[in-house]
Amino acid sequence: MAWNGALEKIDDYRWRIPKGEVDCMRTDAVIYASSEMIPQIRSDNAPAQAANVACLPGIVGNSLAMPDIHWGYGFPIGGVAAVDADEGSISPGGIGFDINCGVRLIKTNLTAEDIGGNRKRLMEELYANVPSGLGSKGLTRLGNKELDEVLLCGSEWAVENGYGWESDLETTEEGGRMKDADPSLVSDRARKRGLPQLGSLGSGNHFLELDVVDDIFDEKAAKAFGLEKGTVTITVHCGSRGCGHQIATDYLQEMERYISDNKVSLPDRQLACAPLKSKAGDDYYKAMCCGANYAWANRQMIMHWVRESFEKVMGRPAEDMGMGLVYDVAHNIAKKETHTVEGSKMEVVVHRKGATRAFAAGRREITPKYRDVGQPVIIPGDMSSGTYVLLGQSGAMEQTFGSTCHGAGRKMSRKSASHGNTAANIKKDLADMDIVLLSGSDEGLTEEAPDAYKDIDTVIQVVCGAGISSKVAKLSPIGVVKG
Repeated sequence: MAWNGALEKIDDYRWRIPKGEVDCMRTDAVIYASSEMIPQIRSDNAPAQAANVACLPGIVGNSLAMPDIHWGYGFPIGGVAAVDADEGSISPGGIGFDINCGVRLIKTNLTAEDIGGNRKRLMEELYANVPSGLGSKGLTRLGNKELDEVLLCGSEWAVENGYGWESDLETTEEGGRMKDADPSLVSDRARKRGLPQLGSLGSGNHFLELDVVDDIFDEKAAKAFGLEKGTVTITVHCGSRGCGHQIATDYLQEMERYISDNKVSLPDRQLACAPLKSKAGDDYYKAMCCGANYAWANRQMIMHWVRESFEKVMGRPAEDMGMGLVYDVAHNIAKKETHTVEGSKMEVVVHRKGATRAFAAGRREITPKYRDVGQPVIIPGDMSSGTYVLLGQSGAMEQTFGSTCHGAGRKMSRKSASHGNTAANIKKDLADMDIVLLSGSDEGLTEEAPDAYKDIDTVIQVVCGAGISSKVAKLSPIGVVKG
């Protein structure tokens, strides 16, 4: 099915679905895209979901979608929506099943030449030390008491238990902990799924990537972030594993009961929601915070094992190799924030599903280390194209509730990608590009084939052209671990 409804061009980077295209729309839907991207976006029918989101009770501003938009559950992936914190509703479909899926960027002072002939051994050590793949289990065994602490404290728990440095918390979004978390609202099933998986990468589009800083576009910001041309970085992309998935599943059922009992009219049951100030809405938000904290602890532990892998192969302490955390961003989450809406400051809850916070310089939520520069934004492409580091801009504060894209975005379903590619061809293509690839599953590899994704350069051109982000650096892959 394709979207054949209205899609009006606002400018070179924005398109509008006007209020009224779907009867229940309370506002317009705005999609960020270039003209060249529109045919593919229409064919995916994700604009229908962007229009449906505009029906969400309590929505303020526009329903928004980033250029990496594609079909999701309820919300499109790439979707952003803010609701009135007093009168609006929260929707698990606006956060997604992988709560706080996000990206962590680690810098080093090493060059590719410093690593030299150790690159393959280093990738093998990373592959051995960071569990990956479908159903992968972490290296640490926890009991329910410890899991409560993870759900409550996130990265703080990990650092206190030896997985990292105090300075890591300074450059993690929210300090690696959402303080509204309430572990009592997380089900036994979610706990059982989460207990064995803490500290693991998982499968699907999750990855660990070794990159080289190829280009610097903003010298001031790059210096603030500690990025130097020619140095090696490590990107980690993963989320809250089965714990977050089960939290989402549990509360979607609660929300479906709520909309049925209260006769809430929605264009799609996948948008099931409840007022933030209802028991269902408040319970979900606090449980979601637990899932977010689990994900931050997960990425913190993975970073610890990345440092240990480098130390073993390179024979030097991680501190000597400058292995600090540049930043960790969430891109599946809901946040309570203050934004200007129709000229007045308002407390809102911003749903970001496949979208990244991109606050401009000066916002108090930005770590003091970067507050005068702006928030770092980490945007991966496909496994052959690498990652962009962006910077939040004032345009994001004015247009998108301080949000930008989260990656390249799929243009092909996993099934289609599997039919059109073979693992052998993907491995050969990456080898020809001098990229060391390690993967535990041929099926998973074909589903994540580079041609299944949009062109990352085009996506970045749109968000920068629209003024919601700006380019800082481009990182090119030299090694990839896929689950």
